[in-house]
This record gives sequence, C-alpha cells and structure tokens, in this order.
Amino acid sequence: MALIILAACNQPGNSQPALVQLDPARIGHYGFGSVAKADEIAGWNIDIRPDGKGLPEGQGSVEDGEWIYEAQCAECHGSFGEGVGRFPVLAGGMDSLRDFRPTKTIGSYWPYTSTLYDYIYRAMPFTQPQSLSVDETYAVTAYVLYLNDLVGDDFELNQHNLANIPLPNRAGFTRDPRPDVANIRCMENCRDPAKIKILSETLPSVQQDYTSGIEPASTKANAGQSIYTQACKLCHESGLAGAPVHGEKDQWETRIAQGLDKLVSRAITGFTGDSGVMPPKGGFTQLSDEEIRLAVTYMVESVP
Repeated sequence: MALIILAACNQPGNSQPALVQLDPARIGHYGFGSVAKADEIAGWNIDIRPDGKGLPEGQGSVEDGEWIYEAQCAECHGSFGEGVGRFPVLAGGMDSLRDFRPTKTIGSYWPYTSTLYDYIYRAMPFTQPQSLSVDETYAVTAYVLYLNDLVGDDFELNQHNLANIPLPNRAGFTRDPRPDVANIRCMENCRDPAKIKILSETLPSVQQDYTSGIEPASTKANAGQSIYTQACKLCHESGLAGAPVHGEKDQWETRIAQGLDKLVSRAITGFTGDSGVMPPKGGFTQLSDEEIRLAVTYMVESVP
C-alpha cells in the first residue's frame, strides 16, 4: 500500500494542501543521487590519524622534498619556512609559546606529524590542491620536518616512520576538561559591530577597523601594494584561473583600455570572461570597495 502524506506547501491558486504519493519501497530515500561507489568514497577517505593510520604506501626524501618545496611552496612560505606576507610560518619559533606573540610552527607548536602530511596532501599547494602525488607529499613533509631540525638531510620519510617522529610540543596539548553545555542566545542589546574598534596590542596608538584584514599604510601607493601583496598576489603572480599576471603588458592592455572604473567594478562584484574568472573581491570580501580600488590602481600603474 502506498503512503499518502500532506505536502508542506500548497499549489498556486489552491488553498488545499497538495497530496504526494510515495512508493513504500522508497521510504527514507528522497530519490536524489545514487549510492556512493567504493572508488568515490576513497577519494574523500584520505584523513590521517595521529598514530599513522590511513597513511598510504610511499616514501619521499628530504633531498627530493627541497626541489618540490622550492617549486610549489616557497612562493608563499619562504625558502626557509619563514613565511611570505601573511602566509603561515612553517619553521622556527622554538621556545616562543610563552612569549607575548608566539610563533606557532610545525616545530614549535604542532602535536603530530600526521596532520602535516594530511594537510599538505589534502589542501596544498594553495593554487592546485591535491595535485601532489603520495611520494611528493612524503618528500615535502620530510623537507618541512628538516627545516625544523627534526630530521637529518639524508632522511627518507614513509608510512612506517612518519608517526614515530615526535614533535617538541606534543605534551603541550591536553583534552579539554570542560563539559559540553548549551547556552541560550540572548540576541538583545548587542553592540553595533560598525562601532567596534580593535586596538593594536603592540602599538596602542594605532586603531584598525575590525572588518579589515589589511594593515594600515602611510600612503595610498603603499596601501595599494600592501593590499595586492596580501590579497591579490597569489593569483596575479601565477595567472591562476586566468588572472592577468602582474606587470605583463600584453595581458593588461585590452583591460586597461576599458577604463579603471570598469576594472574596479568587476573586481568588486566579480566577473567571468572568456579566459578567466574573478570572484567578488578576489574572495576577500572583508575588503572595502576603496581598498579594492587601491589594489587595482596599483596593478594598473605597474604595467610598463
């Protein structure tokens, strides 16, 4: 016998609930999609546990990792893991966790090597996530460990020894002893976010709007370059997603001919062209329209 239910919505012009007849064999199934296949599940089942469970078979040396790192990682993280612009610092920071502003790196802060391999394999490099092979990921992981003085320059990493490399701050992590609780949101008499200011802890006299992720600059020219470096450089240095490369005259001439206002408008609202895609504000939606104009102006004025 088929199951008859009342639909949650009415048909246009009909004041009575719509009747929907479901096949008993499909109860609990909405009729969308299909059962995931083993190979489809395998594409997502790539997490690595602290004990190394889930690591694929493979290996990579520090020597091989150095070449891959320089080609794929150094642009953002620096040749020695020092970090470029606002991209994460990967090495150093030892004994800094008690400092006023600690440097949290793989060597100084992370508890397990498994998360290093897992994140590199899953999300790196930033412009082409999951493009590294298993062996390449082992090699890059080995090199980052080497940058933190955790392995020697002749070390080879594999699925058997990765979890056995202790990180210095492993004992610094503990389970949260607080119980799970649920509070009722009051949502009344809330402060106006537009009036909230964050005072710099290191420079008390400097104020910065909480909505902006851009460091203040002394001049508009410097501001445009700063915004470009922090928010635009990754795509416009590599040409990712068809972005015109910074300073390449042949890629900018036709765009500049359309006028600065049009370029700024497209950068703010987003644009899809024949050869590329520009997401609204490059994905940095916390930037103001004026900050976007400064960044675009800087790129335009950099064209020879």
